[in-house]
Amino acid sequence: MSGIVLIVEDEDKLAQILVDYLCQAGFKTHTLADGLAVVPWVHEYQPCLILLDLMLPGKGGVEICKEVRTFSATPIIMTTARVEEIDRLLGLELGADDYICKPFSPREVVARVKAVLRRGGAAAQSAAGLSLDESRYRAILHGIDLDLTAVEFKLLTLLAANPGRIYGRQHLMDHIYPDQRIVSDRTIDSHIKKLRKKMAVAGSGEELIQSLYGVGYKYEGK
Repeated sequence: MSGIVLIVEDEDKLAQILVDYLCQAGFKTHTLADGLAVVPWVHEYQPCLILLDLMLPGKGGVEICKEVRTFSATPIIMTTARVEEIDRLLGLELGADDYICKPFSPREVVARVKAVLRRGGAAAQSAAGLSLDESRYRAILHGIDLDLTAVEFKLLTLLAANPGRIYGRQHLMDHIYPDQRIVSDRTIDSHIKKLRKKMAVAGSGEELIQSLYGVGYKYEGK
């Protein structure tokens, strides 16, 4: 297995059990117990997946997930002992890829990790012809540099990470403007229009970013 699974868990015994099982399954791991350390670590090391506890010292899992999604499409599996939080987690559309309720079987966690990474691989294949370099904010489509702005790159990265998934305008605004500045939801339409125009120059006639009237946008790379 390539890449590192980041385990964010402040219960030492549980963290070690997850390390043991994931290492046995062939994964490399790293553990963090303080929520404040997560975002800087993800920025620097770019793990292949994050196992993220909801309740953490320093900064909670919800806030961490939102922040990570402003710059990375790394898969995130949320873990929580608060079952009543699950509906809220799903309702917030945080951008997490899965969740697991505590107490859980370590074998189940390993299975979920593999399943989420497989989905990510399928998504990458479905976006064939598109290459994204997050370290340089560079997007290449069919060999042509799209010359995107930072905002356009963030939008494309989010949409292409989950082909077929529909994102509402508010979710997209939260992603590109994490400081929650007040902007019109039509701002998203304007960015999408410019992004589509740049992609059309490099594309083969297909409309990769599709709109659903009154709902939002989705990426349909093949």
